[in-house]
Amino acid sequence: MPYDFNEILETIKMTEIEHFDIRTVTLGISLRDCYDRNIEVSKQKIYDKILKYGKNHVKYAKEIEEEFGISIANKRVAITPISIPFDNCTAEEFIEIAKTLDKAAEDIGIDYLAGFSALVQKGFTNGERELVKAIPQALAQTKRVCSSVNIGTTKAGINMDAVLMMANAVKETAELTKENQSIGCAKLVVFCNVPEDNPFVAGAFHGV
Repeated sequence: MPYDFNEILETIKMTEIEHFDIRTVTLGISLRDCYDRNIEVSKQKIYDKILKYGKNHVKYAKEIEEEFGISIANKRVAITPISIPFDNCTAEEFIEIAKTLDKAAEDIGIDYLAGFSALVQKGFTNGERELVKAIPQALAQTKRVCSSVNIGTTKAGINMDAVLMMANAVKETAELTKENQSIGCAKLVVFCNVPEDNPFVAGAFHGV
């Protein structure tokens, strides 16, 4: 079939003049099977699973870029909302998990890893409270990890305790990352009516 040179020129115009690109490709990874009573074992399971399924994510994206001649701006991973499989963790343990996520993200070469998250519209578990407490330090001590908390839905209403906690979390995150233009707040989303399997960083997560 002969090439339509007008279509070729249109593609060149989009990519070279209008800077058309694919914004992101996002890989979803479930971490539901990574919990262990020993936090060090949990961290190793998390790291190993992300490496297993994500090691070729950037490679395949680059192959698509080369095949079609269109840039893919970001390569990302979305994980299970971390408070679900690790609901038994303390704030300090959640911070350690965030560091593990960050290292895994760096080692597979992605831009962001999202899902340091909790869905608390119907109320808190103890683990979800601990995760929210951990968010400012987790974002301050990592580069690629993104966090989100869903505090309300039309059906369930608004968790007002979560509103207060997240207001404080945003302020503390800004303070802890103020030397870097408070970048932590750019990696934190507070939702109402969050869509499931949301691929959009910083509010991405896999499932539920």
